[in-house]
Amino acid sequence: MKYPITKSEEQWKAELGPERYRILRQKGTEFAHSGKYNLHFEKGTYCCGACGEPLFESSSKFNSHCGWPSFDESIPGKVTYIKDTSHGMIRTEILCATCGSHLGHVFDDGPTETGQRYCVNSLSVDFKK
Repeated sequence: MKYPITKSEEQWKAELGPERYRILRQKGTEFAHSGKYNLHFEKGTYCCGACGEPLFESSSKFNSHCGWPSFDESIPGKVTYIKDTSHGMIRTEILCATCGSHLGHVFDDGPTETGQRYCVNSLSVDFKK
């Protein structure tokens, strides 16, 4: 898939550093309860940690008790959805629609009206007040 922002893997690696590169570009996952945004509830916007594009508003964030930041919806048009059959499971991977970086997965078990739980790695996003 083509994205508006494209860079070589060497460029991403140099810009992101090893751990962010592992999560955002190699589809890694943080340990549960380790991310700085898991229990973070300030008002603002969560943006892609690779390209800075706004992805989630704080008003959609909730405590899912799963160990990762959770949202019940994304900003329309900002997230791409891909079927993920890795690890013997069928899930829906979420990617930044602007640069294709891995954010996490979305599940149909959210407690709000949307029924969605976007489970996002803290290292996949930056927060702006």
